[in-house]
Amino acid sequence: MNLLHSGKMTVRGLLPGSSNYTFLADICDDRFEGMAVYKPRQGETPLWDFPHGTLFQREMAAFQISQMLGWGLVPPTVTRVGPYGKGAVQFFVDADFSQHYFSFRDEPALAPILMRVAAFDIMINNADRKGGHTLRDHDGRVWAIDHGVCFHTQPKLRTVIWEFAGEPLPADICDDLTAFLASVAADDPVAAELNETLSAAEVRAMARRTERLLAAGQFPEPDPHRRCYPWPLV
Repeated sequence: MNLLHSGKMTVRGLLPGSSNYTFLADICDDRFEGMAVYKPRQGETPLWDFPHGTLFQREMAAFQISQMLGWGLVPPTVTRVGPYGKGAVQFFVDADFSQHYFSFRDEPALAPILMRVAAFDIMINNADRKGGHTLRDHDGRVWAIDHGVCFHTQPKLRTVIWEFAGEPLPADICDDLTAFLASVAADDPVAAELNETLSAAEVRAMARRTERLLAAGQFPEPDPHRRCYPWPLV
């Protein structure tokens, strides 16, 4: 994390296919070097339904929540000033980019982690879980990326992960969600950091979504009254 926070950043260029300005960058300090994805605030495309200039903070909030849950789904992420101003800087996942959710969703060994991704998206109200926003690195680990359009207070869930609809929530997920809610209610130090990243209304809405998910005890079905899939799917 120190490398992301304070390492020297050199932009390589724009990553293709992004709706916002998203840069691949080299980052180094006296001891380490690596690559990062840099999403500056000033490169965000204005959206009608999200406050302008907040998408990079939502990337950070997704990482914070992933860490609070103990799930490690989101690559290490910080907010800092880079060559184009303040933004989100995230560890670059060296993935096999020919793979995505649709290419590995049927592997039984991955079901537990994909269930966590599904629950995570419900909690954070992810409006854009495309298949390509779930990566698999060369060690086989699954990562969840691209969380700039999450945490809206109104229902926005659009995801490709509906295979678990109607299935019971696993006990370990229930335990982690319960512990997360207790942490938010107690406003412990990690939860306090979350309150600095999101608005109070967004944190309350997320807690309510988590409570409803726990009360239901199962993964929800797609809402027939609104669009529940992103486009494009990958």
